[in-house]
Amino acid sequence: MSENLPLFNGHSGAVLDTDFNPFNDHVIASASEDTKAMVWIIPEGGLVDSIDKPALTLAGHGRKVGHVLFHPTAENVLATASADFTVKLWDVSTGDEKITLTGHTEIVQSLSWNYDGSLLTTTCKDKKLRVFDVRSNTVVQEAPGHQGIKGSRVVWLGNSDKICTTGFSRSSDRQVYIWDSRSLEKPLKEETIDTASGMLIPHYDADTSVLFLAGKGDGNIRYFEWVDEDTSLYYLSEYKSSDPQRGLGFLPKRACNIAECEVARIFKVHPTFVEPISFKSDAFQADLFPDTVGPEPALTSDEFFAGKTLPPKLISLEHGFSASASTKEFVTSAVEPRESEVKAPVTEKEFHDAYHLLRKENDELKHQLASRDIRIRQLEAQLESLSKDKK
Repeated sequence: MSENLPLFNGHSGAVLDTDFNPFNDHVIASASEDTKAMVWIIPEGGLVDSIDKPALTLAGHGRKVGHVLFHPTAENVLATASADFTVKLWDVSTGDEKITLTGHTEIVQSLSWNYDGSLLTTTCKDKKLRVFDVRSNTVVQEAPGHQGIKGSRVVWLGNSDKICTTGFSRSSDRQVYIWDSRSLEKPLKEETIDTASGMLIPHYDADTSVLFLAGKGDGNIRYFEWVDEDTSLYYLSEYKSSDPQRGLGFLPKRACNIAECEVARIFKVHPTFVEPISFKSDAFQADLFPDTVGPEPALTSDEFFAGKTLPPKLISLEHGFSASASTKEFVTSAVEPRESEVKAPVTEKEFHDAYHLLRKENDELKHQLASRDIRIRQLEAQLESLSKDKK
């Protein structure tokens, strides 16, 4: 990839996670070590120039933000997980922090919504698996997970009560556990994969009941079928490559090439490029292409936070899917803080508030300087490239 690619460079620290809005392909959220999450708008036609001002900044966490995850059925609802041991739920249409989930005693390592978004499951550095009822802010299930010292990941298994976790044993074996979210007394299924060192990244295709497992630093991607009726995990096959992967992204099923019977498409991240990997069927089969999650939300953010729950809206893929020709506009009513007349602090509380205001202004100035430094390096790289071309 070229060093001159346009970027979203508004964060002053390393970006740790990103997530696309499931109901607007032009909106993406990011999490960073600078303690902030940001929401960005991808311009019509794609990114041409670098953008350093996000559409929205979410600045409620006290330490680095490691994860961002949009809600699966409600529009404009975003979950963020931080090293301050909390998970926050935001309404990005207003920029308001709505709920703060507590109960973790260490850093949250992974999170996943259930099918209708009423529950959220997390894995944590304290080696526990938790299930939250997010709107009542309660832990409804909690149990010891993988006991190895390395990290753990979690994914909900589609429209079922089952959860999949990946992690390590005390002897560093890579493990896969399947759990019943209604009772986490012990896993329904335990599988030892191998003894490699990279974290297993799980992804579940609810349409085909296929669980993909990709080890960070591995070249291969294994896939299994989960059969809920007999609580069995069957090995199917694996994609093999000698090139290790740094990360993976899955294309939404509606965006796959249904005309060519493409069942799944993975984007594999290499050090200098991104490789698309396509999985195809020999023919169109109804069981491989059932009705899938569509691009329209089932709920508004207000309805969700008021307690309403609905499953995702589904669409048929029998005749393929055509995206809307017009770009869906993202609008937020959140506003930047306005400057106001400064009064000299008098009380202890006013001195305390003034101190934190100055710290915030200082952080924002550091952020602006870091963004400008990044832009300067980009321009220097472009000048160097142009001078080489002239020679």
